[in-house]
Amino acid sequence: MEREKPAFDILGRIEQERISRGWSEYALAENSGLTQSTISTWRRRNLQPNLASIEKICSGLGITLSQFFQDEDAVYLTGEQKCLLELWAKLSPAQREAVQHMLRTFLSIEP
Repeated sequence: MEREKPAFDILGRIEQERISRGWSEYALAENSGLTQSTISTWRRRNLQPNLASIEKICSGLGITLSQFFQDEDAVYLTGEQKCLLELWAKLSPAQREAVQHMLRTFLSIEP
């Protein structure tokens, strides 16, 4: 008897989040406290990770379980993200530009 595929594509979402950060599977594993072989096996065998593993992935990605499972249009912020936005709002336009430049430099992103 074959298991029914869940309506929410967990593996696809993990892959989407990983790629959006420019991370390799190894980087995702390192940040999540999982082994790269575990993550690779999920993808190769089309296996669904258990809740504990999804929680580790979310922690590594810096998002909540709620954010992981939310629709694309919904926006929920972690406490850390809210704090960053509150600080951002206090910056002058010149300071904001400087912060953006610094982040692009850290991430090796062209303007």
